Amino acid sequence: MQFIALTSIGVEQLLVEELTEFGFEINKQTVGSVKFTGTNLDVQKFCMMTRFATRVMLLIDDKPEVNDKDSLYKFVRFQAWQDWFSPKQTFAVEFNGTNNALKNTQFSGLVIKDGIVDYFNDLFEQRPDVDKQTPDIRIIAKLTKQGCALYIDFSGPRLSDRGYRDKQGKAPIREHLAAALVKRSGWLQDTNKPLFDPCCGSGTLLIEAASMALGLPANPNKDFAFKRLPSFRESKFSELKAQLNVAPEQKNLWLIGSDIDERVLAIAERNAKRAGLESHIKFKFEDANQLSLAAKRPGTVLSNLPYGERLGGMAEIITLYRNMGIAFKKHYRGWDLALLASEESLLKVLKLARKKSYKFKNGPLDVLLNLYEMNDAQVQQNKQSSGLNFEGSSAFGNRLKKNVQNLKSWLKKENVKAYRVYDADIPEYNVAVDVYNDSAVIFEYKAPKEIDDTVAQKRLQDVITLTAEQLNIDPLNIAVKVRKRQKGQEQYKALDKQNRTEIVEEYGAKFKVNLFDYLDTGLFLDHRLARKFIQQHAKDKRVLNLFAYTGSASVHAAVGGAKSVTTVDMSKTYLKWAEENFELNSLKNPRFRFEQADCLKWLERAVGQYDLIFLDPPTFSNSKRMSDAFDVQRDHLKLFGWVKKILAPNGVLLFSNNKRGFKIDEVGLAALGLSAEEYSTQTLSPDFKRNKQIHNSWLIRHD
Repeated sequence: MQFIALTSIGVEQLLVEELTEFGFEINKQTVGSVKFTGTNLDVQKFCMMTRFATRVMLLIDDKPEVNDKDSLYKFVRFQAWQDWFSPKQTFAVEFNGTNNALKNTQFSGLVIKDGIVDYFNDLFEQRPDVDKQTPDIRIIAKLTKQGCALYIDFSGPRLSDRGYRDKQGKAPIREHLAAALVKRSGWLQDTNKPLFDPCCGSGTLLIEAASMALGLPANPNKDFAFKRLPSFRESKFSELKAQLNVAPEQKNLWLIGSDIDERVLAIAERNAKRAGLESHIKFKFEDANQLSLAAKRPGTVLSNLPYGERLGGMAEIITLYRNMGIAFKKHYRGWDLALLASEESLLKVLKLARKKSYKFKNGPLDVLLNLYEMNDAQVQQNKQSSGLNFEGSSAFGNRLKKNVQNLKSWLKKENVKAYRVYDADIPEYNVAVDVYNDSAVIFEYKAPKEIDDTVAQKRLQDVITLTAEQLNIDPLNIAVKVRKRQKGQEQYKALDKQNRTEIVEEYGAKFKVNLFDYLDTGLFLDHRLARKFIQQHAKDKRVLNLFAYTGSASVHAAVGGAKSVTTVDMSKTYLKWAEENFELNSLKNPRFRFEQADCLKWLERAVGQYDLIFLDPPTFSNSKRMSDAFDVQRDHLKLFGWVKKILAPNGVLLFSNNKRGFKIDEVGLAALGLSAEEYSTQTLSPDFKRNKQIHNSWLIRHD
């Protein structure tokens, strides 16, 4: 009988070796699958034992000339379906593949269903029912350029689900991939050696390793689909299970797992207990940033390292890899390392010379397993490393130090706690660095086309290291907003949020900022002096803040004694944030109003009078009220025309935008009966003097 075994990309060769060890004849290896020949009972045994297959299917038939509805129906209609199931059983159909005539897989599946039902009606005058959720028999059809193949699901529920995991960590790996990593690590060649996972999460790697070392069946008690086939014999299967359930060879395994998350460690312990392996694995609480020697005898370190999926968590991840690299060189001489990560650039932070590398797919994610030997040459070679990727990185560190020194007196005088300390001062280090109390945000600008992406990533790693060192900031408190091209469905994936907020003060006002979960922090630092102007001129004024974001200018107006403050923004999230900023400053007044609205629509129909208006529109907007997308350069006069109607006779509009090279239309402004006084220089504080194009601002009044 011919079968096909499925697996993940990168595991195929291990699956071939496993099938060969079982004595099966290999017919063909393709991406994610292996075709083989075997007997019914032997394949039943394989399903219980396999470490690397995720599914096994039995081939019914394949035909090269199936390319449209009629040929597909005939192909299915004339199979001997009574050999595989009876009309009293339920079935379901999976269809994979399309061509010019069969463009819809759901329609093609219905064609197959009709062919099967018609077969049973003609033969028995009775038809089987369809059950898409829990069918007795599942038929799989695969359409390719070579034709169509019909299979029956032989194994049933996914073989990689061993049954011992009910919960898992944040970066889980399937059990079959964990088994592949154990195999590739080389540890199985001598299981008397220690195996250590410093980022063990829910313990999958160690549980798979223990089970493999003891020769235990991977899936002894699964509800296999082959049990519902006519060829299944319960007595034969019971004999087979009895053979496999023989007590394993007694071994003293030395498996150690550590993690910084005590909640996940508790899950790991429960998983090991459910697998019946709790006596073989020791779990302990330890921060991988401060690794100590796991065992006195050299062994293997095997770990699925954190990937840094959070928006702002890159500094934390790079620091972790750097610290682990240092610890490996210091404590793990004579050990073998097998480390899995999502990017080669992250593994390079370890500063280790790899011996071998394997590529895998962990779900949709491309991952890389690197093997290292911690021999004398490895340790000695890396002792001489400075810890930085480029000698020129010291120039960035020196500039950072110099900028802090230059700002020191101003920061003390103005009591500024949130400020920009670096803004692409050196072209090769094209980032901005902002300080918020004892934290920092690094924002990477788009690199020029001539700069290689790998070089840019290495420079960013140096920027993170030097920012922590020069500003004396814990890397855990450094958020990195890094430019990264998303692959496939990654761009739609919700990022893991830290929900870490802190309070910064500015001219007597307090603001909540979130450095890690959004591209912006909740406070535009370059508008600091614009907000101060609003506070100083708000006394007894009716103040309007448009495109208000988190309402920081509104808070300053209220602190300055405004008679009323109206805060308008389209985002419900930002308006709620603005209200929280008011609560933080104990500002409560029925004349402090928050309106969720498209500011362009709101302005067009606005009534009333305002003495002080702050207008900081986006450079572009796709507002539906505009005949075309809003462009601040093209449409600013239209904005001013709307604002004029609600600007009190002696009122002031503080207008700002961040479009480089913006030119105000003074002639058009005069035609509206308004005049403008450029105010950009007065709103640029010392930390933004190096980038005079960060924003433009004007004071606009009635003529």
